[in-house]
Amino acid sequence: MAPTVTPPDPPELPEGAERRPPWPAMFALWGFLVGLGTTLLAGTILAGIVVAFGGEADGTAVTVIGTIAQGFCFAGTAWFFASRVSKPRLWHFGLQGSRFWPTLGWAALGTLAFYILTVIYGALVQPDAEQETVEALGGDQGTFGLILAGTMVIAVAPVVEEFFFRGFFYRALRGRMSIAVAALVDGIVFGIIHFQFDGVDGLLILPPLAVLGVLFCLVYEKTGTLLAPIGMHAFNNAVAFAVQADDGWMVSVVVGPLVFAALVVAGRRLPRGPAQTPVRAGTVARA
Repeated sequence: MAPTVTPPDPPELPEGAERRPPWPAMFALWGFLVGLGTTLLAGTILAGIVVAFGGEADGTAVTVIGTIAQGFCFAGTAWFFASRVSKPRLWHFGLQGSRFWPTLGWAALGTLAFYILTVIYGALVQPDAEQETVEALGGDQGTFGLILAGTMVIAVAPVVEEFFFRGFFYRALRGRMSIAVAALVDGIVFGIIHFQFDGVDGLLILPPLAVLGVLFCLVYEKTGTLLAPIGMHAFNNAVAFAVQADDGWMVSVVVGPLVFAALVVAGRRLPRGPAQTPVRAGTVARA
């Protein structure tokens, strides 16, 4: 009787062989609509509860809690749609380690390009409008309000917005579109979501915001990590907060470096993962 031979284990995939999940491009639209819808629903419920207890529906507390809820709604929506294809992992959204100097270099170059383009745009168009995010978050209501608003703007917003708009929305578009087209669509939607209805002057803010969104996408492509656009986003918001809020610079010079340090640590601690092989444009997964 011939001896029983145990078949060998199947060979492991070499590092880098695993591709990003091919999220359908329509996930970007569906995810945006669902995220927006759940945010509006959560905001309505929250405002109703506050009014029922004698508060103001447009008060600072409602705005702060609503902003946090918005982040959870969009991040949760991205995670939900991603799970329709495969089990989500952080590197699927670009949250992975990276080499420090190349990442810093591309992020710095993207930031410099944005400020140069903004200066040129401002000289040509001279927009006379400002976002009112700082005031809405209570940045003008004492020291605590200033710190809270600064933390929301510099630390919280960059993480949740980049997770959705670049980590999910842009990556879903890249399943069907080229880098240029996907980045342009992402930038336009990113600008619109930050638009505050303030007549023609409000519309003039849209182009710089759209350009910023496009640059976030391009730097994300070059570095392969979401940490780079998060850092760019946090830096831009820190500068804007220092300029727009009274004494905002005192918060920016503290929170900004803390965010940067956290990103450096994350870049060293997070595994780089096998996310180096992108999905080719035109590849579509079954929903």
